Amino acid sequence: MSESTSTATTSAASSAEDNARKVQQYKDNLISRAETLITKEFPERIVRLNALLDTPQFSERSFTDVYQELNIPVPEPILVEGEEGSERKRPRLNSNTPSPAATVDGNGTKVHALPTGRVECNKPIGELVCIVKPIIRALVEDSNLLKMWISFMIPKIEDGNNFGVSIQEDTLAEIQSVETEAAAFFDQISRYFVSRAKVVSKVAKYPHIDDYRRAVAELDEKEFLSLWLVLSEIRNRYCSLHDIVIKNMEKLKKPRSSNADSLY
Repeated sequence: MSESTSTATTSAASSAEDNARKVQQYKDNLISRAETLITKEFPERIVRLNALLDTPQFSERSFTDVYQELNIPVPEPILVEGEEGSERKRPRLNSNTPSPAATVDGNGTKVHALPTGRVECNKPIGELVCIVKPIIRALVEDSNLLKMWISFMIPKIEDGNNFGVSIQEDTLAEIQSVETEAAAFFDQISRYFVSRAKVVSKVAKYPHIDDYRRAVAELDEKEFLSLWLVLSEIRNRYCSLHDIVIKNMEKLKKPRSSNADSLY
């Protein structure tokens, strides 16, 4: 009985030591990866984003380049009263029975299927989304990595000599803000498609109202501008993170100076 208990205790201790070693190895790898990311990969990504913003897809592109015709035809007008060429009768104001014209105009057209097939997504906008989304994801992942790196660098809580720790906390707050903002960019893209689908459904129901068609074009133009702005903001965020970390690298890695260091 004692032997089995001793064996179990030894096994548990060995397992705990093995787990602790693996966790420490993970921390060391993360710290090394984060330092490489800041010193080498961030400048490369900033240069690459600047080059992307200068491409014809984003630079000096007209709003008309992202316009796409809707595959929803305008139906022929329907004569409600009388024959073709005859004058329609005006409904009396005190009439309690709504005329057919009022019914059609009020409820719109029932849409079971479009005669010309489905309505495609905006192709130019879709191409830009495919370019921007991986860049947004990379910023989220990079921000998360830097957040963990600084968290591992924060020393244990002590009284005094906490100026370096305050720099770590301020930098950590900035990185968390970038991570949150980058994650919100994904929601912005999905909301565009939902909003466009709603307006397109209005076009299908009220094909004779040009304002709905114009609203779709305005949404596409707005999303094009938003994608350009997102890409610019990601470039700016990489620049600001690189700048703040490089300027404070010494304090981030060694927030507290020892007494021996202060003597020399």
